[in-house]
Amino acid sequence: MKTGPSSWTTAVIPAAPVGRFVLDVHGEQTTLWPANDALCTALQVINHLQDCAKDHRMLDRVYIPLDALAMQGATVEALAAPQASPALLQTIQALARRTADLLEQSRPLSHAISDRRLALEVGVIQALAGSLALRLSRRDPLSQRVHHHPAEVALLSARGVLGVAIGWFGLMGRHRQARYSGGPG
Repeated sequence: MKTGPSSWTTAVIPAAPVGRFVLDVHGEQTTLWPANDALCTALQVINHLQDCAKDHRMLDRVYIPLDALAMQGATVEALAAPQASPALLQTIQALARRTADLLEQSRPLSHAISDRRLALEVGVIQALAGSLALRLSRRDPLSQRVHHHPAEVALLSARGVLGVAIGWFGLMGRHRQARYSGGPG
């Protein structure tokens, strides 16, 4: 069996470059990289957590950091059980909370992206990821469904698009207010 990454840092190293590449392709500023990196890291951790039992069982892979397991007294072998042990569940929930913090750091990203289609896509991704992180903080991915049903994806996608669009209208409103409240002209 393959062992997991030794720590959070080694578990999330490969996440950021893909998002940075997408931003670069769309001509976005490098100042967006920190928020991008937070989002990409969160997405990677969410994927690892929601599929931790399947990855262990089918791929013989463990992506949960070994130090996080040890901190709660959990072991890699606990991933083979039909239901998470209390220690494994605490590990998953702690990592999900840490992931929610990353999503919070990424929150400004969709509103800061100039390319509207990319901004909408990021808004949808953020809405879906936020919901998954919340589920992982409350559910056992070994015995309970974490993945979204298609109808949930549709609703969360609409919420993500709406959030970005509302942000645009808010920015336009502030721009108009600054433009037209400049005194006599």
